[in-house]
Amino acid sequence: MINYFFKKVLLLVPILLGITLITFTLTKALPGDPVLSMVGERARPEVIKKIRQELGQDRSSLMQYVGYISLLGRGEFGRSYYTNKKVFEDLLVKFPNTLKLAMAAMLVAIPIGISFGFIAACNKNLPVDRILSSLSVMGLSVPVFWSGILIMLLFSLKLKLFPPSGTGDIRFLVLPAFTLSLPAIATLSRITRTTVLDVLDMPFFHTARAKGITEWRIYTVHVMKNVLVPLITVIGLDFGSYLNGAVLTETIFGWDGIGRFAMEGIMKRDYPVIMGCVIAGTAVFVMVNVFVDIMYHFIDPRIRIHGKTR
Repeated sequence: MINYFFKKVLLLVPILLGITLITFTLTKALPGDPVLSMVGERARPEVIKKIRQELGQDRSSLMQYVGYISLLGRGEFGRSYYTNKKVFEDLLVKFPNTLKLAMAAMLVAIPIGISFGFIAACNKNLPVDRILSSLSVMGLSVPVFWSGILIMLLFSLKLKLFPPSGTGDIRFLVLPAFTLSLPAIATLSRITRTTVLDVLDMPFFHTARAKGITEWRIYTVHVMKNVLVPLITVIGLDFGSYLNGAVLTETIFGWDGIGRFAMEGIMKRDYPVIMGCVIAGTAVFVMVNVFVDIMYHFIDPRIRIHGKTR
C-alpha cells in the first residue's frame, strides 16, 4: 500500500506538468491583455511598456512558461498582478474556507442522498419511489446559479433567517452548503437506488432472509457494505471537485474560497492566480482519488490496491 501511495504521488509530477502546459496555453489564448486591464487603454505607452516588463509579458510565451516552471520548482506560484501578493499565501488563506464549505455540503448530502436512495429502492415503482426519483432528476437538472438565487431570496430576503452573502460563522455557511449539496444529494440518491436494487437480487440477500436475520441487520450490514464501493467513488469525486472550489456557489454567496478566487483571476486575466488555482486543484483532486482507492481496500476485501482480486 505504501508503494502504491508513492507511485501515485510520483505520477502527480507529470500530471501537473501537463496541466500547467494546457492551462498556460489556454490562458494565453484568452482575449484581452492583462496589462491593459490593469492600467487602461488610455495609459501612456511608456507606462504600459514598463508594467509589461515588470510582469514579464514582454518575453516570448515559451520563455514565460519556462520561467513559471522554474518558479514551481522553487515551490512558488508567483505573485498576483493586482495585489502583488504571493498566490500560494492567498491559497493557504482561502483553502480552509473552501474546505469548510465542501465538508458542510457533504455532511448534508451523504445522509440525505443515501436515505432517499434506500427508501426509493425499498418502495420500487410505488408513489414514494416516483416522487424521490423525480426530485433527484430535478436536483441534477436545475443549475446551481438558479437554485442558489432562489434559496437566497427565500431564506435570506423573505424569511430573513440567514445572511445573504459573506464569509463568517455557521450562519453564513448554511445557504451555500445547502445549495452546493443539492446536486450531490440527487446523484447519491440515484446511484444508491440502482445499487440497492442490484444487491437485492443477489443470492446472499435471499439466503440471509432464509436464515431469519432481521431486516434491519440485512440492510445495515450486508446490503450497505456492498453499496458502499460505488457510493465512495461518487462521494470522492464530488468532494474533490468541491475542494477545487465551487465557483458558482462561492461567487453567488460571496464565500471567500478558492472558487471565487479563481473566478476573480479569470475576470481580471490574472494569470498567476489562474495557474495557481488550477495546479492546487489538480493536486488536491489526485490526492482525494488516492484516498478513495485506499478506502476500497478496507471496505471490500476482494479489492486489492495492486488491482488483483481474491
